[in-house]
Amino acid sequence: MNPDAVNSELGAPPLATRRSRRAASGVRRAVTTAVLGQILEWYDFFLYGTAAALVFGKLFFPVGSDPLTGTIAAFGGFTVGFIARPIGGVLCGHIGDRYGRKAVMMLTLLTMGSATVLMGVLPTYQQIGVAAPVLLVLLRILQGLAAGGEWSGSILLIHENAPQSKRGALAAWSPSGAALGFVLSTGAFLLVQNLSSTNFQNWGWRVPFLGSAALVALGLWMRRSVGESAAFAEVKAKHHESRMPVIEVLKQCPREVLTVFGLRFGEGGASYILFAFSIVYGQFLGIKSSWILSGLTISMLLMIPVSLFVGHLTDRVGRKPMYLLGSVAIVLVAWPYFALLRSGEYWKVIGAMVLANSLTIGILEGAQPAFISELLPVHLRFSGLGIGRELSSVLGGGLSPMIATALLAHYRSATPVAIYLCALGVVTVIATLLARETYPKAMRIATRQHAE
Repeated sequence: MNPDAVNSELGAPPLATRRSRRAASGVRRAVTTAVLGQILEWYDFFLYGTAAALVFGKLFFPVGSDPLTGTIAAFGGFTVGFIARPIGGVLCGHIGDRYGRKAVMMLTLLTMGSATVLMGVLPTYQQIGVAAPVLLVLLRILQGLAAGGEWSGSILLIHENAPQSKRGALAAWSPSGAALGFVLSTGAFLLVQNLSSTNFQNWGWRVPFLGSAALVALGLWMRRSVGESAAFAEVKAKHHESRMPVIEVLKQCPREVLTVFGLRFGEGGASYILFAFSIVYGQFLGIKSSWILSGLTISMLLMIPVSLFVGHLTDRVGRKPMYLLGSVAIVLVAWPYFALLRSGEYWKVIGAMVLANSLTIGILEGAQPAFISELLPVHLRFSGLGIGRELSSVLGGGLSPMIATALLAHYRSATPVAIYLCALGVVTVIATLLARETYPKAMRIATRQHAE
């Protein structure tokens, strides 16, 4: 007898309908959990970048008479965190491809949260000497290890549970969560900067780090309820899993891993110049820190609808055209961005942030998750993303604030930084042109016809 007929007689929804509802509920849960995890994870990770620009140079790296020197040293710790990211990407990729995405997401959140809270109670250089920067850098390494697995795990949890016709749109929610994490971290520093300068230096800067404890507890509680990614569960059920996925992905998919590296390299470098270095450049120009932090907060909030809209567009026109648009935008905004900041006028400063972060980076962040995930097969995907994306995070995102600050310290001008930013954009354009389209027109048409 037809199960749907029995269900109809009993007044219950058809079996297919119930399965569809369960699938939709699973997707919503995956998106919600991944986004909340991204918010909490990147709140922690971005705190260091903001603190490095505002206070860490003075409190943990008091080097020389030029304050930019101490800031460069503090950004060195920022870079060390990025150096740890590929190691974390490899470790988490191995675990994620062997045992599942969920185990990695619990581990990364706990590691990141613990390191962040410990930063908030760390004695300064004046109190314990050279042990202070050493301990700070060690904690930053833990943050880097966790961050190396978090982004890939979060993206894959959404992408591998989503229907094919909506993967671009839904996967774009994950970087939106990261943007919210940045907004929270910047907003936390905006609040504590209302304290007197003495109180902020003595204890106020610690509050955002200590506040992470409550956020991480919430994140761990929520991640307990999420299931494994549907695509990974299917692969594992077929026993199509790898004993050493990190090695296998390099053997089987070297071009794809290199493509992921190229697509991320310029985007990551540009992002951290526009985020972290902007605070340093604002201080160099004498612009109020509150203006820069407000501009970053506003622009990151506006980035969210841009990223979500672009993610939706990638399901309609393909991943590659949208990513190419964002890549070209990096080159086009480099000079206007610094010119607007140099004006010293509040609305031009805000406009610079919106132009660079909301639009340029927003386009790239919206298109990237589905684009680079689909370059790799499911059973090697976590490892491939962990290697390609996180290596580029070191050489692109990790080094860019320190290089930009060193250029500013040497030339006392942002022109070399603008040239550097243009170069990063050119690299991204070339990588995008060489990449294959992962959601071509024929596939998009077939998917829409199947859905109908």
